[in-house]
Amino acid sequence: MSDLKSKLFGTCPYDAICTQACYAALRIFTGLGLALGHGLGKVPPAEKFVGLVSGLGIPAPGAFAWMAGLGELVGGILIALGLFTRPAAIVAGLTMLVAWYTHAFGPLSEAKGTFADQEKALLYLFVLAVFCALGSGKFGLDRLVFKNR
Repeated sequence: MSDLKSKLFGTCPYDAICTQACYAALRIFTGLGLALGHGLGKVPPAEKFVGLVSGLGIPAPGAFAWMAGLGELVGGILIALGLFTRPAAIVAGLTMLVAWYTHAFGPLSEAKGTFADQEKALLYLFVLAVFCALGSGKFGLDRLVFKNR
Protein backbone atom coordinates (compact mmCIF):
# COMPACT_ATOMS: atom_id res chain seq x y z
CA MET A 1 0.00 0.00 0.00
CA SER A 2 2.83 2.41 0.77
CA ASP A 3 4.20 1.87 -2.75
CA LEU A 4 0.85 2.92 -4.24
CA LYS A 5 0.70 5.87 -1.83
CA SER A 6 4.22 6.86 -2.86
CA LYS A 7 3.34 6.70 -6.56
CA LEU A 8 0.11 8.67 -6.13
CA PHE A 9 1.26 11.31 -3.69
CA GLY A 10 5.05 11.32 -3.87
CA THR A 11 7.16 13.78 -5.78
CA CYS A 12 9.59 13.26 -8.59
CA PRO A 13 12.96 15.09 -8.49
CA TYR A 14 13.38 17.88 -11.05
CA ASP A 15 16.29 16.09 -12.77
CA ALA A 16 14.42 12.79 -13.09
CA ILE A 17 13.64 11.60 -16.61
CA CYS A 18 9.89 11.47 -15.88
CA THR A 19 9.87 15.10 -14.72
CA GLN A 20 11.97 16.28 -17.66
CA ALA A 21 9.82 14.35 -20.16
CA CYS A 22 6.64 15.95 -18.78
CA TYR A 23 8.33 19.36 -18.80
CA ALA A 24 9.41 18.85 -22.42
CA ALA A 25 5.85 17.85 -23.38
CA LEU A 26 4.50 21.01 -21.74
CA ARG A 27 7.15 23.15 -23.47
CA ILE A 28 6.50 21.59 -26.90
CA PHE A 29 2.70 21.77 -26.61
CA THR A 30 2.80 25.36 -25.34
CA GLY A 31 5.25 26.47 -28.02
CA LEU A 32 3.33 24.86 -30.87
CA GLY A 33 0.02 26.12 -29.49
CA LEU A 34 1.39 29.63 -29.33
CA ALA A 35 2.98 29.47 -32.78
CA LEU A 36 0.22 27.71 -34.70
CA GLY A 37 -2.81 28.83 -32.72
CA HIS A 38 -1.92 32.48 -32.31
CA GLY A 39 1.19 33.61 -34.20
CA LEU A 40 0.48 32.04 -37.58
CA GLY A 41 -2.83 33.90 -37.87
CA LYS A 42 -1.16 37.24 -37.13
CA VAL A 43 1.57 37.06 -39.78
CA PRO A 44 0.99 39.17 -41.78
CA PRO A 45 -1.22 41.16 -39.41
CA ALA A 46 -4.79 41.81 -40.53
CA GLU A 47 -6.08 45.38 -40.59
CA LYS A 48 -8.49 44.50 -37.76
CA PHE A 49 -5.56 43.46 -35.55
CA VAL A 50 -3.60 46.61 -36.45
CA GLY A 51 -6.71 48.63 -35.56
CA LEU A 52 -6.95 46.85 -32.22
CA VAL A 53 -3.29 47.63 -31.49
CA SER A 54 -3.88 51.23 -32.53
CA GLY A 55 -6.79 51.41 -30.07
CA LEU A 56 -4.37 50.61 -27.25
CA GLY A 57 -2.50 53.84 -27.98
CA ILE A 58 0.70 52.02 -28.90
CA PRO A 59 2.86 54.05 -31.30
CA ALA A 60 3.51 52.51 -34.73
CA PRO A 61 0.66 49.99 -34.44
CA GLY A 62 1.57 48.29 -37.73
CA ALA A 63 5.12 47.57 -36.56
CA PHE A 64 3.91 46.45 -33.14
CA ALA A 65 1.34 44.13 -34.75
CA TRP A 66 4.15 42.54 -36.78
CA MET A 67 6.30 42.20 -33.64
CA ALA A 68 3.42 40.60 -31.72
CA GLY A 69 2.73 38.11 -34.51
CA LEU A 70 6.38 37.25 -35.00
CA GLY A 71 6.93 37.07 -31.25
CA GLU A 72 4.18 34.47 -30.99
CA LEU A 73 5.11 32.57 -34.16
CA VAL A 74 8.91 32.53 -33.92
CA GLY A 75 8.89 32.60 -30.12
CA GLY A 76 6.52 29.65 -30.03
CA ILE A 77 8.67 27.64 -32.43
CA LEU A 78 11.81 28.42 -30.42
CA ILE A 79 10.08 27.44 -27.19
CA ALA A 80 8.88 24.17 -28.73
CA LEU A 81 12.44 23.41 -29.85
CA GLY A 82 13.89 24.50 -26.52
CA LEU A 83 16.21 26.91 -28.31
CA PHE A 84 16.78 30.40 -26.83
CA THR A 85 13.99 29.37 -24.47
CA ARG A 86 14.33 32.14 -21.92
CA PRO A 87 14.54 35.08 -24.38
CA ALA A 88 11.70 33.59 -26.46
CA ALA A 89 9.58 33.15 -23.33
CA ILE A 90 10.24 36.77 -22.32
CA VAL A 91 9.15 38.10 -25.73
CA ALA A 92 6.10 35.83 -25.89
CA GLY A 93 5.29 36.62 -22.26
CA LEU A 94 5.30 40.36 -22.95
CA THR A 95 2.94 39.72 -25.86
CA MET A 96 0.65 37.74 -23.54
CA LEU A 97 0.81 40.54 -20.98
CA VAL A 98 -0.46 42.97 -23.63
CA ALA A 99 -3.12 40.44 -24.68
CA TRP A 100 -4.28 40.11 -21.07
CA TYR A 101 -4.36 43.90 -20.66
CA THR A 102 -6.38 44.22 -23.87
CA HIS A 103 -9.01 41.81 -22.57
CA ALA A 104 -8.99 43.08 -18.98
CA PHE A 105 -8.79 46.85 -19.41
CA GLY A 106 -8.38 47.69 -23.10
CA PRO A 107 -10.71 47.82 -26.11
CA LEU A 108 -11.92 44.23 -25.71
CA SER A 109 -12.82 44.63 -22.03
CA GLU A 110 -16.09 46.42 -22.78
CA ALA A 111 -17.15 43.93 -25.44
CA LYS A 112 -16.68 40.84 -23.29
CA GLY A 113 -15.14 41.68 -19.96
CA THR A 114 -15.24 38.29 -18.26
CA PHE A 115 -12.34 36.44 -16.68
CA ALA A 116 -12.87 33.64 -19.20
CA ASP A 117 -11.76 36.04 -21.93
CA GLN A 118 -8.57 36.80 -20.02
CA GLU A 119 -7.86 33.23 -18.97
CA LYS A 120 -5.97 32.03 -22.06
CA ALA A 121 -3.52 34.94 -22.04
CA LEU A 122 -2.94 34.50 -18.29
CA LEU A 123 -2.35 30.76 -18.62
CA TYR A 124 0.20 31.34 -21.36
CA LEU A 125 1.78 34.14 -19.33
CA PHE A 126 2.29 32.00 -16.23
CA VAL A 127 3.54 28.95 -18.16
CA LEU A 128 5.96 31.22 -20.04
CA ALA A 129 7.15 32.59 -16.68
CA VAL A 130 8.02 29.01 -15.68
CA PHE A 131 10.01 28.60 -18.92
CA CYS A 132 11.81 31.88 -18.10
CA ALA A 133 12.74 30.54 -14.69
CA LEU A 134 13.70 26.98 -15.65
CA GLY A 135 14.88 27.26 -19.27
CA SER A 136 14.46 24.45 -21.77
CA GLY A 137 15.15 21.48 -19.51
CA LYS A 138 17.17 18.37 -20.38
CA PHE A 139 15.40 17.71 -23.68
CA GLY A 140 15.74 21.18 -25.20
CA LEU A 141 18.24 22.32 -27.80
CA ASP A 142 19.63 24.95 -25.42
CA ARG A 143 21.34 22.16 -23.51
CA LEU A 144 23.04 20.85 -26.65
CA VAL A 145 23.90 24.16 -28.28
CA PHE A 146 25.12 25.98 -25.18
CA LYS A 147 26.53 22.91 -23.37
CA ASN A 148 24.41 23.51 -20.27
CA ARG A 149 24.20 20.82 -17.64
